[in-house]
Amino acid sequence: MQPIKKLARTLAGLADEEHYLFTLADLRGAFPGHSPGAFRALVSRAEREGLLRRVCRGLYLYPEINYPRGLVLYHAAARLRAHEFNYISLESALSDAGVISQIPLNWVTLMSSGRSQTVKCTDFGTIEFVHTKKRPAELGGQLTYDSRCHLWRASVALAIRDMKATKRSLDLVDWEAVNELV
Repeated sequence: MQPIKKLARTLAGLADEEHYLFTLADLRGAFPGHSPGAFRALVSRAEREGLLRRVCRGLYLYPEINYPRGLVLYHAAARLRAHEFNYISLESALSDAGVISQIPLNWVTLMSSGRSQTVKCTDFGTIEFVHTKKRPAELGGQLTYDSRCHLWRASVALAIRDMKATKRSLDLVDWEAVNELV
């Protein structure tokens, strides 16, 4: 069987509405006998033919699945930093809570135990990881798991503290709304 057809069959068998993002390591497992160059050529061809869609470096979307369009950046963040402690915070958490008057479009902000980094995700938008030294045990009751996003989410109080700690602008914060929620 041709490698591109094998990749198409593999993706069709693995992908669903929850699992539509694949790292190169995920894809590599289906082609252990291919040299690195042959594998790169296969992924490049799959992208050219529309079988895969590049989200960012090393992460691809299988477009044949009815994936949740508004959640791709969050799901990509969860996949990119799967081995780090991450949570939705800063402007993203405050905007979702209705505390910031402007909604950041195609930009998600997360606190991460990994290094600070801004990841451009083609036409999907941008993921901003901001380093934190905080540990999950320190934040016990201030985080809730958001199963739709596949990430932890900060409370309004924690997101405000994170904004102050990272010296981000608080000009857009509606303090009356904060006081009602905290």
